[in-house]
Amino acid sequence: MTAGAPPRSQVFAGHDGMPLTADVWGEPSAPPLVLLHGGGQTRHAWDRTGPRLARLGWRVIAPDLRGHGTSAWSADGAYDLDLFAGDTRALVAVLGDRPVVVGASLGGLSSLLAAGEAPRAAIRALVLVDVAHRPDPQGARRIVEFMRGRPDGFSSVGEAAAAVAAHLPHRPRRDDPERLRNNLRRRGDRWVWHWDPRLLDSFEGRTDPPGMAERLLDAARRTDVPILLVRGGISDVVREDIAEEFRDKVPNARRVDVADAGHMVAGDRNEHFIDAIVPFLEETRAGR
Repeated sequence: MTAGAPPRSQVFAGHDGMPLTADVWGEPSAPPLVLLHGGGQTRHAWDRTGPRLARLGWRVIAPDLRGHGTSAWSADGAYDLDLFAGDTRALVAVLGDRPVVVGASLGGLSSLLAAGEAPRAAIRALVLVDVAHRPDPQGARRIVEFMRGRPDGFSSVGEAAAAVAAHLPHRPRRDDPERLRNNLRRRGDRWVWHWDPRLLDSFEGRTDPPGMAERLLDAARRTDVPILLVRGGISDVVREDIAEEFRDKVPNARRVDVADAGHMVAGDRNEHFIDAIVPFLEETRAGR
């Protein structure tokens, strides 16, 4: 498969065999790079990022997290962070060859715990996309409120696109709202988000539970791999002081900001996001 070809779909086994659907770009012999999306998104958050990184010589694997997209939903409705971390460990173990992991928001928290807590996932490097040891409570609450805001869904894809545009006023309006279709599914005559609504029971009131900041910092310090924190320059979830605190307390971490990007950095400014991470990725590849 060439880097410029459409992705192939592949199913991986997560924690306890949880089926995880992924898009894969690039040559099978290329070094692996995993892209983990944020809560309430799907693997299609990386539709522009995956092909570009594959053209740069990576084998890119972008799964739907459990309860998202076309991956399986937890039978009991449980979506604790440790389950996502367990899925990340399982995926890394299957891939082998110490992949680089790029995790946005929920994907970043999952990969941080997977890499820093026993049993530690064998990764080469970690990129955290607008996520650190703690969020700004107001910014985190705004995301949960948006996810909870339309339980009955939308009458059309265009209506969903308008809701996203209102939630992300800084993002340039896309000409083709139909691109959002991959993040939606049909329920009767309505369009609803392509994730298990029970996810919100796990997120509600637990975006920054007591002790979690210290746990995440401890995990980051124990990773023993390079960490790059990519902050959206106008993020209301990872403020500048939070990013600096993380960098100060994690010796193996460095930081870069992507100007004019909010919490969903790759979706807001994809080309600038890629430009920000490529030097870090090349550095890790050179150290293979």
